[in-house]
Amino acid sequence: MTHDLVIRGGTVVDGNATPGYRADVAIDGDRITAIGDLRSEAAARTIDAEGRLVTPGFVDIHSHLDAQVGWDPTMSSSCWHGVTSVVLGNCGMTFAPVRPGQGAVLATAMESVEDIPASCILDGLPWNWETFGGYLDAVEALPLGLNAGGYVGDVALRLYVAGDRSCEPDYRATDDELAQMAALVREAMDAGALGYSISRSLFHRVPDGRNVPGTWSDPSEFMAIADPLRELGRGVIESAPRYNEEQGSISRVDEELAWMAELSRRTGRPFTFNLQQITSLGDHYRDVIRLAIEANADGARLHPQITPRCVGVLFSFAANTLIDDLPSFAALRTHDLAGRVAAIRDPECRARLIAEGAHKTAESYDSMYLMPVDEPVRYAFSADDSLGALARRRGIGPVEAYLDEMDRSHGRTVINWPVMNQRDEAIVEQLTSPVTVIGLADAGAHATQIMDASQPTWLLAHWVRDRGVLSVEQAVAMLSSRGADLVGYRDRGRVAVGGYADINVIDLDAIALEIPEIRHDFPGGAPRFVQGARGIEHTIVNGEPFMDHGEHTGAFSGRVLRSTDDRG
Repeated sequence: MTHDLVIRGGTVVDGNATPGYRADVAIDGDRITAIGDLRSEAAARTIDAEGRLVTPGFVDIHSHLDAQVGWDPTMSSSCWHGVTSVVLGNCGMTFAPVRPGQGAVLATAMESVEDIPASCILDGLPWNWETFGGYLDAVEALPLGLNAGGYVGDVALRLYVAGDRSCEPDYRATDDELAQMAALVREAMDAGALGYSISRSLFHRVPDGRNVPGTWSDPSEFMAIADPLRELGRGVIESAPRYNEEQGSISRVDEELAWMAELSRRTGRPFTFNLQQITSLGDHYRDVIRLAIEANADGARLHPQITPRCVGVLFSFAANTLIDDLPSFAALRTHDLAGRVAAIRDPECRARLIAEGAHKTAESYDSMYLMPVDEPVRYAFSADDSLGALARRRGIGPVEAYLDEMDRSHGRTVINWPVMNQRDEAIVEQLTSPVTVIGLADAGAHATQIMDASQPTWLLAHWVRDRGVLSVEQAVAMLSSRGADLVGYRDRGRVAVGGYADINVIDLDAIALEIPEIRHDFPGGAPRFVQGARGIEHTIVNGEPFMDHGEHTGAFSGRVLRSTDDRG
């Protein structure tokens, strides 16, 4: 027979965390049909994978691409980092259910929480649905480069049932309202939702400053709303937790883990939730992992969701800069990158900016690190990498040092200000825990603030190849089968005969990140960070080559993945 596609001569790392092996992989239609020595078998197309890894496509279980899918079918930047399937609707933030004409309510809430411009959300989606199933149908009608499924969100449920009063700190849902929300969850699950997501984070607020609905709710409400998952025996619960009290450093980890464990036990369903090391909370991440292990030994299924690198606010000279507060920079805010660089090269403008920033101390920038455009991109920093250290070495102020670097790099060097996961040893502890899962890429969110969708590339380059903390087999399983199994993406996340042909071909020696950069490609020309990669040579989605050395092939073979869909 002649296969549609054969990937020849690669090392198959199949997603099971077992040793890789040399084999050919045959694909016919959307499925893997043979693995082994296929040199005698013909193929309409071949990919030479000699010296390369052949892995499952990666599963991003924590994206916020719910809106971007409407105008960017490749779902960049995820597409450049080996991702073939994503999960929408995290942190309670979804676009359904929604009352007719109330799309702006959910769009502005998403903007406030996830830094996705509401104007882009409203212009980029048809808003022709009311139910969660209707939203999935609308996504299914779009061209899709990647596979996508999603949770139904608690924030949308509460706004749909109780309106604006659900944002009040003292709001308590009535029995009738809880019954309505549970019915909406059941309706969403029947339409294929992957589960139910919740927001408890104190950082998540609606535009007027109030916390999003659900933040202050008694956990008994979540027990009632999530009950359809118990009845159906399927679905995942996901949350952005509230680990601290409003005072900031006062921990409530024990209380938060207790109700999550109880909800998991009552429903019999897995519960995944955000976790990073945060300096103000001490070693709370260790407490979370310990309590999750203890709860799982007592019948719960808790999976803290982690990221393999620091989470940092990025400053680009093309968007938000370190000198936005200086009066003489105000007139430059409307300039494009080239115009800003030209302005700071004018001696008079430069002198004014340095004078206006003379009060700033180098020490204030000791936790803001340079990511130079002409060096390998990295997210592991030493004290010498900070802007403050650069200023001290040169005997100048931090503003002058910053302007020098923007001049030298034509404005392309990025400043990274890590706000979570600042300690490498904490990341290692999270990565090597038996209960954690890789997530928190936040693809599609924090458009001009954060760019974490590239985390699979960093995991493989830094923690596998350069540091050896994980084997390639362990890392690939974390990026593929563990996520697929958790959210119920059947026949995905592994290179196996009969499975869907979501596959990457990777040059581990060459894998590297490109510098984050600003593009104005959201609706209306709104800016956002993107980040590419090198070394992920081919990505195949449902049997069709999708990315070839970072370039889109033009194929759109992605699908909406529903929990009710036996096709996977």
